[in-house]
Amino acid sequence: MRILPRERRDGIYAVYGFCRIVDDIADGPGSLPEKQAGLKFWRNEIRALFANEPVSHGAAKALIPVIKRFDLHADDFLAIIEGMEMDAAERMLAPGILELELYCRRAAGAVGMLSASVFGLPRPEGRSLALSLGQALQFTNFLRDLGADAVAGRLYVPRQFLEAHGIESRDPKTVLAHPNFPKVAADMAKIADERFYSARRVLKACPKTPSRPARMMIGVYEDLLARLRHRGFAPDVIDQRLRLSRFRRLILAIKACLE
Repeated sequence: MRILPRERRDGIYAVYGFCRIVDDIADGPGSLPEKQAGLKFWRNEIRALFANEPVSHGAAKALIPVIKRFDLHADDFLAIIEGMEMDAAERMLAPGILELELYCRRAAGAVGMLSASVFGLPRPEGRSLALSLGQALQFTNFLRDLGADAVAGRLYVPRQFLEAHGIESRDPKTVLAHPNFPKVAADMAKIADERFYSARRVLKACPKTPSRPARMMIGVYEDLLARLRHRGFAPDVIDQRLRLSRFRRLILAIKACLE
């Protein structure tokens, strides 16, 4: 975000502010009806924004000039809310692969589509990049956050992968402790690899300057995925959330900018 020109940086901060708020609603301590009400409020705010009607939340007001300036689409904002509704309803407990991919399109792909528009990428290329990169980033995050998600009662792992390796339980902690779980993690990492590869292919057709933030994210997250693989997914390490140092992220970002 910091490498963007000020106008685009302010735009992406406004989009990020909206995403942060709806994500906090889905992950917050409230009851399901409270979360649903909070997300419904934001669904109404987004619809009002695109109907040129008054909005009440400061973060919604901050989006008004951004939507017009960068031609952002209501469907992308609403898709993000739908992804948060999936989280709030606790549907992410070893879902089917198609449902998990749908979640990725909503929770990450739609964010990517908004971001690509703010970055200045043409919409066809930006959409293709967002879908591939969004899933790559999400699957890497799933692998990084396995322990923390298990504590929250979530398991962002396709049930077909569990079944393929003889894991019958759907209890997150039991699944992560299973001796075959590293094989499941390897299958998920392979999907992330494939999506990173697809994203890099799309980037070849994208103008270099507006695609620079995406290149930086790929560089950082591919490194994170490689480190997760090297560390492994044994029960004694899976609860330790792997982080890249700020210096390491900076080096990777600079390297990506020079590619």
